[in-house]
Amino acid sequence: MTENVLICGNRKFYWDSNTIIMGVLNVTPDSFSDGGKFLQPEKALEQADHLVRCGAHIIDIGGESTRPFSKPVSASQELSRVLPVIKAVRKSASCPISIDTTKAEVAEAALEAGADMVNDISGLRMDERMADLVRERHVPVVIMHMKGTPSDMQKAPFYHDVVEEIDEFFQERLDFCLDKGITRGNIVLDPGIGFGKRFQDNLDIINGLERFTRHGLPVMAGPSRKAFLGEITGREHAGERDSATVGAAVACALNGASILRLHNVAAAADALKVADALRLRRKMESSAQQN
Repeated sequence: MTENVLICGNRKFYWDSNTIIMGVLNVTPDSFSDGGKFLQPEKALEQADHLVRCGAHIIDIGGESTRPFSKPVSASQELSRVLPVIKAVRKSASCPISIDTTKAEVAEAALEAGADMVNDISGLRMDERMADLVRERHVPVVIMHMKGTPSDMQKAPFYHDVVEEIDEFFQERLDFCLDKGITRGNIVLDPGIGFGKRFQDNLDIINGLERFTRHGLPVMAGPSRKAFLGEITGREHAGERDSATVGAAVACALNGASILRLHNVAAAADALKVADALRLRRKMESSAQQN
């Protein structure tokens, strides 16, 4: 087990006490929720400042859409999108910055430009150099589960037991990371809600998040504006799913997630404070019973 502290940039996050909010900043023309809105560095900087004011603790910047059936972009194209934004945000904000990429070349340049963390949806599987980079730079890394790739992940995904299979994946990836020399305390686990998952799989993951906490590491969840929320609520457009996202985010926090990745931070920040108070009360009661 590791101490329940995640050190990211100049911040220490006590992830078993307070929910960490990761604000999403997509600088892409085609992301499922906000594609094209923040392509210009000025707009992206405004959004980053807004996310921080609303309660985001980390800003996650990505330059390649990973929506279902999306196509990959080149490293040079990704870099041209994210680097100006990372540099601008770094000058303006003191909060940690995460780079959302599967490419070591992009991650390395982003870290040089001021990013503090790597969010790899492939779980360090798409670029063999990524694990070495994370070890050498000694930065936190998000290991996410995804069946397939964004271009094919929603083509009939199937699981016998989605929670069990994801947990087996986490154990394999943890062994890989430790063999590579990555510091255990720098690892974050993300079950990948919506990434190669059926409707019922997403619900099972949220209900089963506590299973992943057995590794003694922070668990991140990203239900924000996902299609399964649209199926539940009948909200066809992603931007209409913020209320549903708040409900899902609170459920994730109460079930074991310590980091929530969100598009609309303002909508969920207060609700997550309530979830934190409930979690604290639960821990106090449990401790009193044990004593």
